Order: sequence, then C-alpha cells, then structure tokens
Amino acid sequence: MLILRDHPDYIKTKHTIKLYVSLKYLQSCSPDASLTVLSGNIQDPDALQLLYVALLENYIIYKYIEKTNPSLSQTLLITNNPFDFPFVSQGEISVASIDDSEELLATDSAIEVLGFTGEEKIGIYKLIGAVMHYGNMKFKQKQREEQAEPDGTEVADKAAYLMGFNSADLLKALCYPRVKVGNEYVTKGQTVQQVYNSIGALAKSVYEKMFMWMVLRINQMLDTKQPRQFFIGVLDIAGFEIFDYNSLEQLCINFTNEKLQQFFNHHMFVLEQEEYKKEGIEWEFIDFGMDLAACIELIEKPMGIFSILEEECMFPKASDITFKNKLYDQHLGKSANFQKPKLVKGKAEAHFSLVHYAGTVDYSIAGWLDKNKDPLNETVVQLYQKAGLKLLAFLYCSYASTDGKNMRQAVAESE
Repeated sequence: MLILRDHPDYIKTKHTIKLYVSLKYLQSCSPDASLTVLSGNIQDPDALQLLYVALLENYIIYKYIEKTNPSLSQTLLITNNPFDFPFVSQGEISVASIDDSEELLATDSAIEVLGFTGEEKIGIYKLIGAVMHYGNMKFKQKQREEQAEPDGTEVADKAAYLMGFNSADLLKALCYPRVKVGNEYVTKGQTVQQVYNSIGALAKSVYEKMFMWMVLRINQMLDTKQPRQFFIGVLDIAGFEIFDYNSLEQLCINFTNEKLQQFFNHHMFVLEQEEYKKEGIEWEFIDFGMDLAACIELIEKPMGIFSILEEECMFPKASDITFKNKLYDQHLGKSANFQKPKLVKGKAEAHFSLVHYAGTVDYSIAGWLDKNKDPLNETVVQLYQKAGLKLLAFLYCSYASTDGKNMRQAVAESE
C-alpha cells in the first residue's frame, strides 16, 4: 500500500530499469508488489536476484510460514496455515512453479550474504510475525458507549512479545491514545473502527520503514565504483486493475503501471530510434502514438488528482463531496483523460473515470481522504521507540510527531 504524502517519484533514473523486468514474477504473488518495489528504488540491477529478501508485501511471508522451518514458526508464535492470518491470505498463497522450501533457504542465506547480522535477520522475521498478529487483534464496543475495548488479549500478547514491549501498554495506546490539543496532550477515546484503522496504519508503517531500511542496506552492500552496465527488459502489465469497484488502491497501482509503460515506450520507441539516427542508419521516424504523459500529469502534477487530494486533507471540513467538486472544477471538460462515469444499473457508484492506456477505469472516491491521511497512533510509536527489539527502536528513533518534533521530545515536554 502507498501513503500518498510520502509517495516517491517512481521512475527516476536508468538505475531502476531492471525493476520492471521481473514484475511478472513479483506480481504473481501480490498485486501491490510493483508499488512496493518501485517505491524502494533499488539502485543496483544486480540486487534484483536478491530483491525478494526485501519484498515484504506477502510473498516472503508465504515462504517461511510453510513447514520448512518449525523453529522459526515457534519463535514467531505463528501456525503453518496462512489463512489463520488475514493480512497475508487475501490472494493466492502459493505459486505452482515455486518451491517454497527452497526459496526460504535461499532467502535466509541471501540475507546473511548481503551483510545483515544475525540479530538484524531475526529482527526482520519478528517484525513480520508481529504485523501478521496485528491483523488478528479483535476489539469490541463497550456497552452503552462508543468506546472500543480489547476482545481478548492473547493476540496482542504475541505481537507485543515479538516487538519487545508490554501488551497492556499496546492495548491502552490503541484504545486511549494521547493526542495533542493546543499545547497539551490529552487522552482520547477511540471507536472500534478507529482502532482498526490505527492498526492498519501502524502495520503499513512498519512494513514501509523496514523495507526502505533493507533497500538502503542492500544498495550499500552492492555498491561498487566499477563500471556498470544497464539493460532494458520486457515490461509485464499484469498488475493493471479494472474492477467493478475501484478505489485509491487501484489508482495507485494503475498509476505505477502507467509510469512504467511510459518509461518503456520512451526507451523502446523514441530513444531507440534516436540511437538509429546517431549510428547513421537511414530511418524515417515513426510516431507510435504511445505518449501517456497526459494521463500521468493528470494524476501527479500540481493541481492533479494527488495534489488536490493532498490539499483537501489539510482542511478539517473537507469531505468526499468537496474533493469530488474540486476534481470536476479543475479537470472535467479540460482534460480528455478525465471523464464523468456512465451510470450502470447494478454497478457500484463511481465518481469519475480515467482513460488509462489499458482502458477506462471508473473510480469511487469514498474514504480517500481518510486513506491518504492514514495518521499513525503516536502513543504506539512511542512504544516502538522504547522497544526491546533493537531493529524496531532504530526504525522509529527519528520519527517526528505531527508538530514536527521528535516524539521523545514532544512527550517529555508534555509531562
């Protein structure tokens, strides 16, 4: 998943060329894999053969929850059935052509070859296990109140144990986080849905920070001053999504594929012909009509869809309606790629349509503002910073609170 306020420029340099070569392999395990890989921006093409070490979006999890390493399963307090963990069983959980036992051993070995210490390796596994348990935590509404309370503590006990802090503190932080009001911090109650939203945001944050840390470590390990060679492979576009109901997740995935297709088109149809000219080959330039810039700019440029979404998230009274109105005011009738969706009987309501290279997609904007804000529960983040698991504490050591201060500084000032 992608938090838009942190979304990177997916295709920056030719160093990322090889990333799309193996997208079919990656996307066979997770439809969001292309987003995750590209946001990491692996710099060295040679890292691709070991990239699955850092691919935390489902696939690596499938490998080690099989019966290939019982001791690891025991360490992580997990079962051998992936369907016991909703966060990792929403799609296909196996690939016929891949031996999970063999891949687990290769992954485990690659982590060591790349210079990760034993403590760091077990820290990676523990964080993945903890996030898997996050998806199983249950909460219920107190009688005659909207306040959420834990519906059992066993799962929270497991997650907190793996991360290295007290489960009671975790549950209290989820149900009664401390938030800043003016210059003071106060305790704020949470509904059941707000708690689940908070858990989802925290899980994604842990994935993101661990992934980016691994990407950095891999790049450092594989860095060389020797001359490098780059090449272009074949782009697979299997990740493009057109469903009956398309939301922000589909837009992020389709946007990524749009960028990849544009990158591929430019190198294969434009730069290649320019190379012919440089080499003196008699060649009449052919315009293949494959420029996707209009759709890309509609999404990512200033006053594009992402920009307007960011702007709306800054206004307390903004809503789905105000977001839709701004989109229509800015783009309807002005951009051929932005259209008003047709009403189809029996089909979920859509608010706008985008003409992508692979087809026209109807999008529903319901809940986009909340998804894009995706705020972290800073009380839980404080637990992360003091966690007994060193890797987790390191990943959040420099996390800044909503007012820009380091979390520890902000909390210290409030006490």
